[in-house]
Amino acid sequence: MDKRILVFNNKTKIAEKIAPLLAGEGMEMSVAADVEQLRKVLDRERFHLMLIDVELNDKGWDKGIELIAGLRKRSSIPLIVISDQCAETAKIMALEAGADDYVTTKCNLLELLARIKSQLRRYTQLVSMCSGADRIYRVDELVIDDTCRAVSVEGRNVRLTPIEYKILRLLVQQRGKVFSNSQIYEKIWHMQAIGADNTIAVHIRHIREKIEKNPREPRYLKAVWGNGYKVG
Repeated sequence: MDKRILVFNNKTKIAEKIAPLLAGEGMEMSVAADVEQLRKVLDRERFHLMLIDVELNDKGWDKGIELIAGLRKRSSIPLIVISDQCAETAKIMALEAGADDYVTTKCNLLELLARIKSQLRRYTQLVSMCSGADRIYRVDELVIDDTCRAVSVEGRNVRLTPIEYKILRLLVQQRGKVFSNSQIYEKIWHMQAIGADNTIAVHIRHIREKIEKNPREPRYLKAVWGNGYKVG
């Protein structure tokens, strides 16, 4: 089945720019012009990735972040934000709201296509896990059921985004091994790690907030200062 991409807003005309490249990869693209249309399209059709063209400026900052958070609550498919806003704070807030990746409108189109393909590969891999062999990973009271991408802590179900799940799974599978920010980024995104520190830090913080009783004194996901992160 061809991968289907949903572009929201398109104020920067990113849909017209990326359409030929997506078509060349056998991907279909749909565009939702406003929030109402976006909700209707998501209710009646299935997509494999959302490209969210949001305005993160003085007037649209809160609404843009709120939109990202709302979309993440209703869907776990990859969500890439594209924005004119180059500030590092905008990227961090978008990732905190649930985005899987963030690029600016100045991003090279081939790089954007590579990021889209990377997110689709990751998502496809995660979905296919449910049909694989039974694999359960345990670290004390932290349990990852890799057959259906389920995580629980002390019997409590934990809902992670696809990126958060893959990071935690990587660290749990190789319990005790320290991974640097760059190593985590390259293994999860399958791309060269450029400016990976803040991106990884945001996702690590989110994971801790969900699996740790006290995120400031983590029991499971620990920092090895100057080196990276490990589980156990």
